[in-house]
Amino acid sequence: MKRPKLKKASKRMSCSKRYKIQKKVREHHKKLRKEAKKKGVSKRVKKDPGVPSIAPFKEEVLREAEQRRQQIEEEKQRNKEAKKEQRAQKRKQTKEPGSKEAEPSAKKARQVERQKNSENQKAANRNSNKHLCSELNKVIDASDVVIEVLDARDPLGYRCPQLEEAVLQREGNKKLLLVLSKIDLVPKENLQKWIKCLQAEFPVVAFKSSAQLRTTKVQRSKRKRISVSNEILDQSRAATCAGNNCLTQILTRLAAKTKNGAPLKVGVVGFPNVGKSSLINILKGSLVCLSGVKKGTTRSMQEVNVSNTVKLLDSPGLIASPTNPQASMALRGLTAEEDTNAALEAVGCLLKQCDQTLITLQYNIPNFRNALEFLTMLAKKRGYLQKGGLPNTEQAATVFLADWTGPKLSYHCRGQDSHCPPAYVTDDVVSKMQDGWDLKALQKGNEETLKSVRFPNLSSSVTFTSKGPTAGLVNVSDIPKESPASTERELGQNGNNESKETSEEQNEEEKLKEPPKASVKKKTARVHFKPVPTDLSLASDDTYDFNTDFK
Repeated sequence: MKRPKLKKASKRMSCSKRYKIQKKVREHHKKLRKEAKKKGVSKRVKKDPGVPSIAPFKEEVLREAEQRRQQIEEEKQRNKEAKKEQRAQKRKQTKEPGSKEAEPSAKKARQVERQKNSENQKAANRNSNKHLCSELNKVIDASDVVIEVLDARDPLGYRCPQLEEAVLQREGNKKLLLVLSKIDLVPKENLQKWIKCLQAEFPVVAFKSSAQLRTTKVQRSKRKRISVSNEILDQSRAATCAGNNCLTQILTRLAAKTKNGAPLKVGVVGFPNVGKSSLINILKGSLVCLSGVKKGTTRSMQEVNVSNTVKLLDSPGLIASPTNPQASMALRGLTAEEDTNAALEAVGCLLKQCDQTLITLQYNIPNFRNALEFLTMLAKKRGYLQKGGLPNTEQAATVFLADWTGPKLSYHCRGQDSHCPPAYVTDDVVSKMQDGWDLKALQKGNEETLKSVRFPNLSSSVTFTSKGPTAGLVNVSDIPKESPASTERELGQNGNNESKETSEEQNEEEKLKEPPKASVKKKTARVHFKPVPTDLSLASDDTYDFNTDFK
């Protein structure tokens, strides 16, 4: 019986049916044998009777047959020897490096090695600091407006004087716009002070991104499945975004003022994990750029069309100069979480710049004396344990640094009432940067953003001491040469295979040339036993006396 929704029927059957079929087959075969027996058909092969003794010339026929048999055996032997010679010649040709037949295989091997090395070199170059710096310069050159994204928790520390100076010195009257991201992690009073302080130099936009964005395919499928009446709007703290309408409005108005019909190119730059890709995703309305807690997710320039008049350019993270303080490198460097020792040192530097009581309240742990004790208590609290129940301090350090760089921990730097602008920001530069923007709409948009966001209390936020602006590497010539150890780490074990092969061959030749060493037998030292006295009788009496023994 054919099963529903299946092309083939099942092969299962009852045992009685199977036995019946076997019986019928046996009877059929028996019937065929009987019929063949009656007709005289036999399957037996008749033996060769040989030359009969009555036949004439019997001896000559037998001699010819023997000769034929010998010829066949000789031909077999000759073929065997020829095959042996061919195998020996092939072995010699493979051993000789300059043989003609070995050249094609050697060429193929060399081509495969070159391809592997080129792929590894491309991957290493893509992850190198020079590549990141060149991609950043491409974004600055191609953009009409440069958005410098700053973390609202430490706006001054996330500013790069070298980047701002490079933007101001480029040709084409490029505009510089400051965007304060992660404003929901800072107290409102502190944020207002920083906006007022930074507005004296460049236009400032307050911005909060959403952590729940989907790709365009998921959004389309969800629109089809859920009707408008039954749709549930997620108004949680992570799902809502603020400041995107204000930013798109001022960018479209600036694009309308340009005479040419080309779209306004806006480059988004800043240090790693500051929220560049998240800002582009929010303005686009879908997940088009990769973003995450891990530093250095974006490795090259990426163009995103927000509208017909505005085009956004995503850039890799700005490289912090190694001359910066260790606390600045911990938050804005690319290699702080990769090395375990660097991560432990970074945690120690960050803890020194914070209030200990606020840290203990934030992580719900008792007082600690140093960074290692803090990490052990944090590992026990979170359940980061190794084999044997030992606390995993490395994992606790990476989680702690991810909290500080990601959108989780609330900390703030005290806003400055009177800020002295840097030397490259003159009055002419300030007037040029503010020319063309709709400052009234910008101020109104910031006020609406501050009203819509829920801010933490000043008492619940950790106070952090900023180290000032962070120096960055913008020019490729300023990047220090990478150490050979780092290049070996990037390229992996796919190094120069030819040198390895030659060294192995030389070692084998040296081993063959060396005379066989005489086997050195280990001398087994004999163990000499000393006689031990077996007389355990003591002169003193072992009986217990309370007056003498108990004291």
